[in-house]
Amino acid sequence: MNEPQTIREMLGNPPAQPRTIAVIGLSDNPAKPSNYVPTYMQQHGYRILPVNPLVESVLGEKSYARLADLPIKPDVVNVFRLPKFLPAIVDEMLELGLKDIWVQQGIINLEAAARAEAGGIHVVMDRCIMIEHRHLTIG
Repeated sequence: MNEPQTIREMLGNPPAQPRTIAVIGLSDNPAKPSNYVPTYMQQHGYRILPVNPLVESVLGEKSYARLADLPIKPDVVNVFRLPKFLPAIVDEMLELGLKDIWVQQGIINLEAAARAEAGGIHVVMDRCIMIEHRHLTIG
């Protein structure tokens, strides 16, 4: 978990090819980290796929209720949900064969992380994807 190489690979070793990030819990409120972090990633070439049943569309993309509803398989699943929701997210990722989960800073569920890794999912947890992207691209 949180291996530097895993972080680089999930971010596509910028400035490599654009990657898709499914953002679970993406908000349509620009003041929330669950909006401005994905906005930053979108501005840096990543395609953002919103996963939030309470939002119709955000960041110019249709929002989906679940990962299974997405039209394409995302490269990374970025999570902005409470720790108690992580086990179900990991279960859905295992069912769909998704391999990379990035759980935002302040969100920790070590049992879910262990289950994910046991199922072959790479895990970054309690780290901000925007901050890590800045570290890689700025130095």
